[in-house]
Amino acid sequence: MTEEWVVDAAPSLVSDAHFNADGLIPCIAQDATTKDVLMMAWMDREALLRTLREGRMTYYSRSRSEYWRKGDTSGNIQVARQLRLDCDGDVLLAEVEQTGPACHTGAATCFDADHSHG
Repeated sequence: MTEEWVVDAAPSLVSDAHFNADGLIPCIAQDATTKDVLMMAWMDREALLRTLREGRMTYYSRSRSEYWRKGDTSGNIQVARQLRLDCDGDVLLAEVEQTGPACHTGAATCFDADHSHG
């Protein structure tokens, strides 16, 4: 199946991924060049397969119960370069090429915003 993939990933990535009880796995997006952590979003098996086949980061929105390709609305596209699992197989790390800010707030990363409460 990997011959259809346009993203660098282990051939067993999908079968090795441990999805939670809701069929989801967290995916951390990291800038392939700077190594900055950009954001975290959820994927199900279909979102993972779409990402591997199309090369565009596709996530699953829990609040809207639908798929979304990063950048289709905002123009801040994420192109997947490499996907790999952590040691437990329950978290994905995606190295991406990010166009524009990654965060919906306009911040470069979702971890740039000041969320301090005090």
